[in-house]
Amino acid sequence: MKKLAQKLKNDRYTYRVTWSEEDEEYVGLCAEFPSLSWLEPTPEEALKGVRQTVAQVVADLKKTGELAPEPIAVRKYSGKFMVRVPPDLHRRLVLEAAESGVSLNRIASDKLSKQEA
Repeated sequence: MKKLAQKLKNDRYTYRVTWSEEDEEYVGLCAEFPSLSWLEPTPEEALKGVRQTVAQVVADLKKTGELAPEPIAVRKYSGKFMVRVPPDLHRRLVLEAAESGVSLNRIASDKLSKQEA
């Protein structure tokens, strides 16, 4: 159990704990392992449970020679991705960019940034 605790200490995976109305308990989730979850009456127990489950799954993957997912936190991102939009939206964004004197990329980036707030 000590090795498992050490693995949990620095696993760098992305965890979230939220209330499940359906289950009437907290559910612990891991973004890199979307099929895994853990239910407990407290958020702390749900987080501990899902982290232990992830550690066990990673250990099992290693035993069978399979690769565990790379943690989102350590992945490198280029800052580029393609988004497909309907042609009429594309046209409206191009027009807005032209009228504002900025690039289409700037308009799209600004609009996406506002969604974070």
